[in-house]
Amino acid sequence: MRTMVSLLAALFVTPSWAEDGARLVKFLNYPDCVELSNRETVVVLGPHVGGRVLKYAWKGKDALYLDPREATWGTPEAGERPVASAGRFDIGPEYIIPKHDILWSGKWTAEVTGPRAAKMTSAEDPATGVQLVREFVLDAGTSHLKCTQIIRNISGGTVRWCHWSRTFAVGGGIVVVPVAEEPRRLPHGWVMYHDRSMLDFRPEDPAVRRRGRFLEIVDRPKFSKLGIEARAGWMAYLLPDDLMFVKRFPVFPERSYSDIAAFNVSVWYPDQARMPGVELEPIGPENEIAAGGAASFTEDWLLLPQKFPADGGELDLEAIERRAAP
Repeated sequence: MRTMVSLLAALFVTPSWAEDGARLVKFLNYPDCVELSNRETVVVLGPHVGGRVLKYAWKGKDALYLDPREATWGTPEAGERPVASAGRFDIGPEYIIPKHDILWSGKWTAEVTGPRAAKMTSAEDPATGVQLVREFVLDAGTSHLKCTQIIRNISGGTVRWCHWSRTFAVGGGIVVVPVAEEPRRLPHGWVMYHDRSMLDFRPEDPAVRRRGRFLEIVDRPKFSKLGIEARAGWMAYLLPDDLMFVKRFPVFPERSYSDIAAFNVSVWYPDQARMPGVELEPIGPENEIAAGGAASFTEDWLLLPQKFPADGGELDLEAIERRAAP
């Protein structure tokens, strides 16, 4: 009997890292999500509708917008089309890539890979010829979350895709992005889509203002999508609850960016009645990936305390930069 108990104990022994900030949890109605955590930060990864970050919270403040309809996932009232909000990633370019629901909203796999570390893997997608892997590592003591997307070419030929982040943050905040100065291609450093087929290269909007090297989006613009030429490698989003969501990312001025206006940051405001958030979108350069090859792109996320300005107040943009820049 004692031998049998010892054998069972050996079979169910917990790996040394399994309790070190990484565990499986149920989140909303999603079973078997991966939670990464340290003393102040909680990250929840969900593989059920694409490989997404469902929660990214510091001291209980969550930066991500999660559509309430996600709570009914897997129930009869959920409907046929799954809802995908919060920490989304994708590949592009947007206007060239074919429909790729296997990657965007298909079922992925998730696994813990180490202390506060996990990865999610998509199925192989014939439409794009790739399989995606997303790796996440949460720092032991800070809010720093390292997010790496790997594009694997599973086709028999060369593919050309880029990293495209599509993270939905809670609405009502202020976007700050350093804009390229010299040399630059865009007259104002940014463009605005009037619709899917019309780009304004000299946009003007009271919700978007240029102060020195910085572009600020202080309210919802007249048109929903902006493309920004940014070379500093960071963007910040100040939430109304005194939290700043920072994304750091590599910039490759010598490489080709394959979106229509070749910008490397986009900000999108969807229909607020349907989804009252804002999408923060670092974009990677074009990758020419040979058969059997792979390419990767890493974003570093941070959550930092930051006082939200009172009505009419202005941000100290240089102070924001000192904290947000790589």
